[in-house]
Amino acid sequence: MTSPVPAGPVTVRLRGHLGDLQPALRRIAEVVLADPSGAGAMTIGDLARAAGCSEATVVRLTHELGYQGYRDFRFRLAEETAVARERSGRTVYEGDIDPADDLAAVVGKIATADARAVGNTARVLDLEVLGAVADHVLGARRIAVFGVGASGLAATDLQQKLARIGLLCTAHVDSHDALPTAALLGEGDVAIGLSHTGRTVDVVDALRIARERGSVTVAITNSPASPVIEEADAVLLTAAHESAFRSGATASRIAQLTVIDCVFVAVARQLPDLGREALRRTRASVEDRRLG
Repeated sequence: MTSPVPAGPVTVRLRGHLGDLQPALRRIAEVVLADPSGAGAMTIGDLARAAGCSEATVVRLTHELGYQGYRDFRFRLAEETAVARERSGRTVYEGDIDPADDLAAVVGKIATADARAVGNTARVLDLEVLGAVADHVLGARRIAVFGVGASGLAATDLQQKLARIGLLCTAHVDSHDALPTAALLGEGDVAIGLSHTGRTVDVVDALRIARERGSVTVAITNSPASPVIEEADAVLLTAAHESAFRSGATASRIAQLTVIDCVFVAVARQLPDLGREALRRTRASVEDRRLG
């Protein structure tokens, strides 16, 4: 269900793979991410010397990212940086948050990063996989969603959305709750795991157990080469870049919520009335809980 052509910007793919690269490959990625425009102008020898590795290692990285070779990688990187330069006049705040930033810069950088996370996630989202996930969810006997920390907030949001249109869905944000639930899943059930890094042990284990029990497993992650991928029948990628100042707190959550909204609407659009009657009834049930 994956496309033969790498989806999304080169820098998005590099950041997604960064935590799973071997040291030499990681050095190359860090050189490119530190100055994408400059790297796009480098020959393969220039980039190899800047990263302290061989040209063959550079080629290996491009292949691991899904490109045909360095020429293809460099061309796509140059395309991306040209678009970024064109937009730079309209973007006021760029870069990571610095402790010396005033509040206007902080707010501007947060808004820019979150908007970029949503846009890049939409670009890398595999529509074929999204449609298949929606089909599995709609036909599932039970749906269990797993997430920890900020991903737990996103898991709860998906549970609430699906429950509001009448689907039997539960969210699990603690291993002592998640793992027993996964052990009781079986054929006809769907398990969805959210992990920005793709390395959250509780989520990886929950999907592994659910898969062993015969459930369809879905991973929503920012890392396309992480352990959670190995336990998933279907993968929906996010494309968020967290600065060290805001690690695991904002852009990643916004990107996950974007995917969750897409999953929810992809499911609801298959219902006869787009889920409107279920939403009307559930909304009416809590109407008297509001003042005024």
